[in-house]
Amino acid sequence: MPDSLLNFDRHLFYFINHDLSNPFFDGLMPLMRNPKFWIPLYLFIIVFCIWRYKKQGAILIVFLAMAVGFADYTSASIIKPQVNRLRPCRDPVTAQTDIARVGCGTGYSFPSTHATDHFAIALFLSWIFFKRWKWVLPATILWAAIICFAQVYVGVHYPLDVTGGAVYGTLVGILFGVGFRKVVPGFGA
Repeated sequence: MPDSLLNFDRHLFYFINHDLSNPFFDGLMPLMRNPKFWIPLYLFIIVFCIWRYKKQGAILIVFLAMAVGFADYTSASIIKPQVNRLRPCRDPVTAQTDIARVGCGTGYSFPSTHATDHFAIALFLSWIFFKRWKWVLPATILWAAIICFAQVYVGVHYPLDVTGGAVYGTLVGILFGVGFRKVVPGFGA
């Protein structure tokens, strides 16, 4: 990574991790990045899709699970080990000033798997439901973006980590959305 981009990323990390620091975010952001906090939402999506769309909804959930599984595996097990970028909490340059609001985590930093997974969910659902409900796109993008912001705020990822994860997750979500539409062409009609 070019030094100028690396320095910009570190400065932006410092701004989010330090300068935006406040007691409200200190309590909220660790929750926003915790997958267990979102279990009710995940369950709602599963129940709603199966209840509303029956067999097609079950197929939708299978494709959504495949999208998340693919995004998660490729991000964490293939891309991260190839890039080998240290997390801010382990980087000798930023670790001294990092405000760690959660445990540092294991593994490497780029891309953020949280960002990859949640953008895959967001774009998959948007790809499927946008024609019917326009609000799904901005709502899911905002939701995934908050999770990305939280990852930087708590000190476990750089902004470029979550940006890279968001871009990759977007591509995965759309890819599986297109696949779903090919398998179930008349979905929701």
